[in-house]
Amino acid sequence: MTILATTAAPSHRDRSRSARARGFLVNLGLTLTMLVALAFLLPSLMGLQRYVIMGGSMEGTYDLGSVVLSEVVPVSELEVGDVITYVPPAESGITTLVTHRIVSIDGEDLRTQGDANPAVDPWTFQLTAATQPRVVAHVPYAGYVFMALADRGTRMALIGLPAALIALWSLVELGRALRPERPVEPAVAATPATSAEPRTPALV
Repeated sequence: MTILATTAAPSHRDRSRSARARGFLVNLGLTLTMLVALAFLLPSLMGLQRYVIMGGSMEGTYDLGSVVLSEVVPVSELEVGDVITYVPPAESGITTLVTHRIVSIDGEDLRTQGDANPAVDPWTFQLTAATQPRVVAHVPYAGYVFMALADRGTRMALIGLPAALIALWSLVELGRALRPERPVEPAVAATPATSAEPRTPALV
């Protein structure tokens, strides 16, 4: 009796499914990385300036954590009702940027007010530059992403780690492509055993 051995080859379907899953994860990582990069670059490419709302004075219009996008326009084009981002005069005691709405223009003197504030700002000011950023659009709550990305560790986790994983996966795939494939032994079908005993001739 002859004993025959068979070799089970990995299923081609299983290999294809695994490759598709890895490809999906890599594409997802690349897409997320590109979206984050695009969020940083797109406003500049469009000639817009980006500001994150850090206070509640414009709540209801631009909520806390929103990103406002501003176009730079000549000061002469500003009108009552426009929302601008500027640094208040020194006597106000405020040293950070403020995004408020213009409520009056008297010659070169402007006065603003936050939409959520009950009263106008207690100062008037003049814009000394020839141009001024004016808000044209906003993205609600997107500022929280930018605030998180301001931390170096968070940037590394959100951008650097996916990039490193993608690079590692590419090296693994390259190694697999360069490695010669082992030949797959074809499966041998079993055949019924035959008797090795000679047939006894009949006696006459």
